[in-house]
Amino acid sequence: MTTRTPASRRRRTVVIAAAVLSLVAAACGDDGDESSDAAATTAAAPAATEAPAATGSPEATEAPGATEAPATTAAAEPLEGTLNLGFFPNVTHAPALVGVEEGLFAEALGDGVELNTFTFNAGTEATEALFAEAIDISFIGPNPAINAFAQSDGTAIRIVSGSTSGGAYLVVKPEITSVEQLEGRTIATPSLGNTQDVALRAWLKENGLETTPDGGGDVSILPQSNATTLEAFIGGAIDGAWVPEPWATRLILEGGGTVLVDERDLWPDTDGEYVTTHVIVRTAYLEEHPDIVQAFLAGLLASLDAIAADPAAAQAAVITQIEAITDQAPDAAVIEASFGNLTFTADPIAASLQGSADDAIAVGLLDPVELAGIYDLSLLNELLVERGDPELEGL
Repeated sequence: MTTRTPASRRRRTVVIAAAVLSLVAAACGDDGDESSDAAATTAAAPAATEAPAATGSPEATEAPGATEAPATTAAAEPLEGTLNLGFFPNVTHAPALVGVEEGLFAEALGDGVELNTFTFNAGTEATEALFAEAIDISFIGPNPAINAFAQSDGTAIRIVSGSTSGGAYLVVKPEITSVEQLEGRTIATPSLGNTQDVALRAWLKENGLETTPDGGGDVSILPQSNATTLEAFIGGAIDGAWVPEPWATRLILEGGGTVLVDERDLWPDTDGEYVTTHVIVRTAYLEEHPDIVQAFLAGLLASLDAIAADPAAAQAAVITQIEAITDQAPDAAVIEASFGNLTFTADPIAASLQGSADDAIAVGLLDPVELAGIYDLSLLNELLVERGDPELEGL
C-alpha cells in the first residue's frame, strides 16, 4: 500500500420505544467482497465475522433510556415509518452498538419510527441486504461500499457519515520482522476483497510480493472468519493476519503475535486517519425519507458524543451488545485496548476512500470506478452547523 495523498446470539433485534419519547430531530433536511445471499427481513440476519455467531430467534426489546440526541431547529410533526439498520457486533462498529444499547437512535427517531436492527457476517451480506431493500442504513467498511456503488453504476447507495477510523494491523509471528520474510508464508484476512484484504494485497504488491485471489503467489492469503484466524494463529496454521480490532489485540495477547504493520503509518497525508467504518444508506430510502435519515444521524452524533464523554461506559455498552448478540462476552481488557487504537468520528475521511479504491484496482479486485457522487453529507452537515461544528467534505 502506498503513501496516500488527500482528494476509512445470531438474531434480529427489533428495537421499539415503549414510552413516549420527545422528538429531537428535524423533519427534513439530512469489507470486490465475496458474494452471499441477501438477508431477509423475516429471518435472523447473520452474525458478524468479527464475533462468533450463535443461533437465536427474533425478539423484541424495549429501548433503554438515553441521553438526548442533538435537536435541530425545525422539529415539527413526529416522524412515522420504519428504519431497518444493519451493523456488525464488533468494536469497530461501537457507535452503532452504543446507539442501540443506550437507546440513542430510538430516542432521536421517536415513537413513530419502528427501528429494526440486523447484524451481518460481512460487508457483502450487508450490501446484498441493501440491494434487496431488506435494510435501509448500514454501518460498513469502505471497500464493500465502493463495490456496492460500482456494481450499481453509482445508483444504489450513498455514504452519509463517518463512524470509525483506524484499528487495523498486520500481526505476525515474533520471528517475522520484515516484509521479505513473508515470502512463502500464509497470512489471513477477514474475507476476499474486504477492506483489510485489499490493504494487505496492495501493501505486499508495493513491496514486490505478488498474490492471487485463490491464495497463490509469493504470499498465500487465506480469507476466513476472524475467530477462525485467532485459532489458526494460536495453533501455528498461519503466520499472521491483517485484521481489525479487537482481533489484532487478541492475536497479540492470546497468540503472542507482534505488529509488523500499523496501518496508520500508511496514511501520513491524512495524519494517520483512514476510514474503517462509515454509514451508507439506500439511495431510494434517502430520497423518500430524508427526515428519518437525518433523525438517525442525530442519534449517531449523540452516540459519538457519548463515546467521547465516557469511554468506559461506552465500552460497557459495547460488551453488553456483543454478548447479547453472540452469547459470548468479549474480554473487557481487549475492548479497552481496542478503543485506544480507534477514533470514532462523523468525518468519513473521504481521501482515504479514494486510496482504498485505488488499492483494490491495483490488485485486480475492482475495475476502475469514478467515485464522484458516492457521498451525500448534506443532512449531516445541517446537524453539524446547528451544533457549531465545521462541515465535512466528500469527494
